[in-house]
Amino acid sequence: MPAFSFEALDAQGQTRKGTLEADNARAARNQLRSQSLVPLQVEPVAGGGDRHAQASGWQNWLTRPVLNSTALAVWTRQLSGLVGSGLPIERALAALAEEADDPRQHHLVAALRAEVNGGSTFARALAQHPREFSEIYCAVIGAGESGGSLALVLERLADDLESRQALQSKLIGAALYPAIVTLVAIVIVLFLVSYVVPQVASVFAGTKRSLPFLTVAMLAISDFVRHYGWALLALLVAGGLAFRIALRNAGFRERFDAQWLHLPLIGRLARSYNAARFAGTLAMLAGAGVPILKALQAAAETLNNRALRADAMDALVLVREGAPLASALAQKKRFPGLVAMFARLGEQTGQLPLMLQRAATQLSTEVQRRAMHLATILEPLLIVAMGLVVMLIVLAVLMPIIQLNQFVK
Repeated sequence: MPAFSFEALDAQGQTRKGTLEADNARAARNQLRSQSLVPLQVEPVAGGGDRHAQASGWQNWLTRPVLNSTALAVWTRQLSGLVGSGLPIERALAALAEEADDPRQHHLVAALRAEVNGGSTFARALAQHPREFSEIYCAVIGAGESGGSLALVLERLADDLESRQALQSKLIGAALYPAIVTLVAIVIVLFLVSYVVPQVASVFAGTKRSLPFLTVAMLAISDFVRHYGWALLALLVAGGLAFRIALRNAGFRERFDAQWLHLPLIGRLARSYNAARFAGTLAMLAGAGVPILKALQAAAETLNNRALRADAMDALVLVREGAPLASALAQKKRFPGLVAMFARLGEQTGQLPLMLQRAATQLSTEVQRRAMHLATILEPLLIVAMGLVVMLIVLAVLMPIIQLNQFVK
């Protein structure tokens, strides 16, 4: 915990100086007031609070977040239950801090409680930790506090986090088996080509008979892999790094993401996934009472695909100029028509959050179905492809043996 040096006045008007530990400067001043002292100056101790702040600056990228996506969903659900049962936010945070098993999580929740006790709103306290709580998370909490429905907003937020985590888990699970099969196939083929084929081919090196074309081709591939494999690997790594650097360019990233959406199967899957995330976030923000323009901007920033994000920002401009949300989204053909259709129904019935949430649910279901269908197709295709490659290698080895056997006869 950071240390702070202080200068304060006691009840007799005497100046007192010293140090104390607190989560932040505001919590340190509150500690002094609780001791009947009037704080005059509170500063981080050199090597204490400053060092902590500096370390957090360059160690952020080295350390993992205190709350990952799963832990954040669980924590939000617990907080929702405590606040919904009637506990004030300060007592709810105190209870969560006491129950936290991870020391880092304990300090995080204690810092949030100190900020709230110091007079800050809960949303503002969360905003002090951007690594743990996104802008959308803080915006939803702020809307719930201002509207007096924090418990309901926390429940909706927990539902959204859990549904998003479930969707990601299913997508990862669908892609895991094909990825493992592909990796094993590459390792086996490299072993056969770089070790087995040369060993067998050396047996026929002394013969003066010409080898079959398939064997000659396989020996050429084997020789290339053994002599230039590392260079090829380095070239692939360099190409990957160059591609990642190129993706940092906004124009190139947007063009690449736009082309990605046109891929036969993956493109439609990416379009539905991003649209489901957009509709779900917009429904949650609108239901929490966030103004539609601010909700649109926040929902657009959650889109991973930059082309769809650009379309969402264009729709925001149209809505700002007075166009209905459904009409603005319908003009962007890269967005699934389902989103615009449900938005139109929501605007007509006055239930926009509910209709957008139904659109998000339907799109999420479609994403899961397509992902499982794609994984079901890929699994046998990968096995067949691996079998064909191994069969070619075995034939390249066996054909000279068969040819030699026929020559002996």
